[in-house]
Amino acid sequence: MAEKKPDFFDGKSVLVTGGTGSFGRAFVAAILRESAVARVVVFSRDELKQSEMQRLYRTEDRVRYFIGDVRDASRLARAFHGVDIVVHTAALKQITAAEYNPFEAVRTNIHGAQNVIDAAIDNGVQSVLALSTDKASSPANLYGATKLVSDKLFVSGNAYAANKSTRMSVVRYGNVAGSRGSVIPYFRELKPTGRIPITDERMTRFWITLDEGVRFVRDCVARMRGGEIYVPKLPSMKIIDLAAAVAPAARIDVVGIRPGEKIHEEMVSESAARHTLDMGNHFVIQPEMDWWHGEKLEGNPLADGFSYTSDANTTWLTVEQLRDLLGQV
Repeated sequence: MAEKKPDFFDGKSVLVTGGTGSFGRAFVAAILRESAVARVVVFSRDELKQSEMQRLYRTEDRVRYFIGDVRDASRLARAFHGVDIVVHTAALKQITAAEYNPFEAVRTNIHGAQNVIDAAIDNGVQSVLALSTDKASSPANLYGATKLVSDKLFVSGNAYAANKSTRMSVVRYGNVAGSRGSVIPYFRELKPTGRIPITDERMTRFWITLDEGVRFVRDCVARMRGGEIYVPKLPSMKIIDLAAAVAPAARIDVVGIRPGEKIHEEMVSESAARHTLDMGNHFVIQPEMDWWHGEKLEGNPLADGFSYTSDANTTWLTVEQLRDLLGQV
């Protein structure tokens, strides 16, 4: 049998905020299965979901559970003690809910980000990787705006860390197939009715599976220097094609765009592209700060006027490909 290659997470203590969410659960499962991680701390405010994870990992002594909220700075300070790596996934993510509860979105997505940064620096955490969203690029809704602020906080957090060892970066990607809040379960639920509501027939989205997202985040934690925003190259799909893949016989009802919703999504804006590198299978948006030494990255600058949007993508999923992928979520 071939000897197992060392993994970046071997021997590390890892904490995942929002660890009982769709991504958090998949990420925890992956590092437990694929590495010799020393300790995994699941930090979330949902005690029911934590109890479900405890039953799932009842024979796994590497997992710990902290009930807490990223709004609570003192609880984060306690939870981060002895932690090497933090993957920050906790957020209020529903666009409509954020529009109608803006103060709550700000407290979790912005103030919570600041609390994570402070706790990481004060506890000597080595690496912090924050999950973002395509909606943070040229935001059209409050959720996207709060995540844009969060992204900027984590980038600038490297300056706040000063001579401390803590480094922080961000991963930004599109809609996650099969995640909580994904449109896929909603379409599947409506399939028996024979009618599927679409907000706009022109709508396009980036597509990534949970497994792909987990792999990309793991790779970025291992390669990050601190300050980068990592953007994977993803296929696009038409929302009307997704509806056809889920319920091919259903009638499409066009119901109109919801408040804060975009027709097309964007992950690298034209202004950000000026300081972005093409790394082959992903982009790196570099900080524009004087402390960033991007010459160490070997990538290609983007053409003037470039932007990475779901409608102008070069890679598209067909109805048949979407149907095949739906079997995985």
